[in-house]
Amino acid sequence: MTPGPGHAENGPRCGAGCSTHAALDAALHEAIAAATAALGPGARADLAVAFVSSAYGAAVRPALEGLADRVPARVVLGTTAEGVLAGAAEHEGGPAVAVWLARLPGALVTPLSLEYAQTADGGMFVGWPPELEGVWPDNAALVLLADPFSFPVDALIQRLAEDRPGVPIVGGMASGGMTPGSNTLVCNQGTYDSGAVGVVVGGGVRVRAVVSQGCRPIGTPLVITRAEANVIHDLGGRPALERLREIYGTLDPADRELVRSSLHVGRVASEYQAEFHAGDFLVRNVVGADPESGVIAIGDLVRTGQTVQFHVRDAASAHDDLARLLAAARAAGSRPAGALVFTCNGRGIRLFPSPDHDARCVQDVLGPLPAAGFFAQGEIGPIGRLNCLHGFTASIALFERA
Repeated sequence: MTPGPGHAENGPRCGAGCSTHAALDAALHEAIAAATAALGPGARADLAVAFVSSAYGAAVRPALEGLADRVPARVVLGTTAEGVLAGAAEHEGGPAVAVWLARLPGALVTPLSLEYAQTADGGMFVGWPPELEGVWPDNAALVLLADPFSFPVDALIQRLAEDRPGVPIVGGMASGGMTPGSNTLVCNQGTYDSGAVGVVVGGGVRVRAVVSQGCRPIGTPLVITRAEANVIHDLGGRPALERLREIYGTLDPADRELVRSSLHVGRVASEYQAEFHAGDFLVRNVVGADPESGVIAIGDLVRTGQTVQFHVRDAASAHDDLARLLAAARAAGSRPAGALVFTCNGRGIRLFPSPDHDARCVQDVLGPLPAAGFFAQGEIGPIGRLNCLHGFTASIALFERA
């Protein structure tokens, strides 16, 4: 895959390669060679990210332990994956390797590997490199790969919201491993079965986040007038379930079926807006409702005074949302040099009627674009200025000149 037209020689440049060879050693060799050739001649890459299918079984960890010695890049990250994607193709089952390389002139690129440790004073994150103890670079963004069994991403998000407000976090939770210790993460020469690895990118290169939650709103925004923990008692002074029934009565048969099968609640990420639109909400699952009391429980904490709106999700809504957000990113910034795509393992053919949806949508709107990524067990990305851990989401990091 080659970078799209219009990339200045002194700007960021990316390349991606993929292989479905049945032997992991050969697949890595092919994917690395393809990505290196796509990157073009010149100095070695500043950043490499590799995604390796867990279908390779016991061969994965030994191969990833030697990854940094094989990839021609200053910073090398890697993770196990339930499935991988590269270019316009998604490989959801069977063996596959995707490798993404980036040359980032003028950028500050700082790798990190973190663990969460309990202390007498509470939990803390250890492993921050000395370069990140002071002021972070302009345009700083954190690209993060984390183990879902051992690393509390929500706690890290909260910590960085206090210490580094405004820094976007984009990434995904390692997948493919079904038990603690069964995933593998790589940061340069280090290989880990817990914690998180990542890279802070800033300076002359900007990472633009595109986060598609795949939902569309129904009804109108409503203010929570009574709530407790994750339970919404009243919306606009009336029982929450009564409000939902009212909205349900206005819907067509197709949307009524979606309410029964895929109902969500979105809470506004920032209340400081005159009006709210699709994309302004952090969407969470509805996990229960009580017809007698009229309360609705969702998969997040809520409080009185927040604005929420009911949402539904289906393939058409997910497609429209992703295409719209990618088009808005194209209109708002320079042509990206490349992309890392972190899409939920509940998307793909589990959601869409045909394969390759998210990978192809990125190419249709922004391509030709060197892109690679994986199907994650949770996706990380900002809604507005609020970083969040998501499900059923496509979180995309676009690399462009600052």
